Amino acid sequence: MMAETRLPVEASACGKVILLGEHAVVYGRPALAAPVCGLRARARAEPLPPGAGCWIEAPDTGERLRLSEAPDHPLARTVRLALEHLGLPEPDLRLVLRSELPVAGGLGSSAAASAALVRALFRWADRTPEPEIVSALVYEIEKLHHGTPSGIDNTVIAYERPIRFVRGRPPVLLRIARPFTLVIADSGVPSPTRETVAAVRAGWEREPARYEALFDAIADLVQEAEACLQAGAIEALGPLLDANHRILQELGVSSPLLDHLVEAARMAGALGAKLTGGGRGGNVIALVRPEDVEVVTRALRAAGARGAFATEVRAD
Repeated sequence: MMAETRLPVEASACGKVILLGEHAVVYGRPALAAPVCGLRARARAEPLPPGAGCWIEAPDTGERLRLSEAPDHPLARTVRLALEHLGLPEPDLRLVLRSELPVAGGLGSSAAASAALVRALFRWADRTPEPEIVSALVYEIEKLHHGTPSGIDNTVIAYERPIRFVRGRPPVLLRIARPFTLVIADSGVPSPTRETVAAVRAGWEREPARYEALFDAIADLVQEAEACLQAGAIEALGPLLDANHRILQELGVSSPLLDHLVEAARMAGALGAKLTGGGRGGNVIALVRPEDVEVVTRALRAAGARGAFATEVRAD
């Protein structure tokens, strides 16, 4: 029997950025990721009259789905998985999903949407969703979006903490000795993560030794970056971001626009910059001193970014 709880209820989930390690993480190397708490997906559960069924509405994308009539839609699959985990039948409920995260931008929009829905359903059922449960449920939906996801998006979004992630292992919460500031710039071009992951895999299959060497080089950068964050050596993190971007260029997942934005950030005073996420679109991140946020943000917009904003990754 479901516990009585007051309706409606709301829940949310943050976005994320990969600091270093994207693509190589699919091949067993570590990656570092951080939450973007200022951008969130939000889900609201509202009661409906008996017999109305369960409806999912996403006003941002103009979607309205009846759970029983949309078996393969990712949002419906998310709701169904959460209900199965809770041991509940289809409820008479309206779930309204809104998101501040750009779709296909490398900021974890799909994982955040799924996590917000899962948390809203758990809260509606008067249950506490443990991060590992949220992560596991969302990962199943990420497979629909990305084919062979690394698992990093669902993990950092579920825990809402900076993490060190290695595929197939429990995530390790990352100790941050000093806060640091990132400027995130949206290229305005969707990032086709499924396509870029597939393209890297095709290259790896053609030239396994070359690609393994590149993945190893990324892993070395991740290890150095983790040591910098633990020591509070934030400025030393900048050149590591630059080096990671160069390897992503070699992997073929950057683009002229992303490279232009990265260079614009550096020229404006960023300590380092790189694409984040799948690549060929989406976002770039720039490590900046707090006093340089405004000038770097202006430079990125002038260079063609659709939008740019600053976020702080907090210390422990």
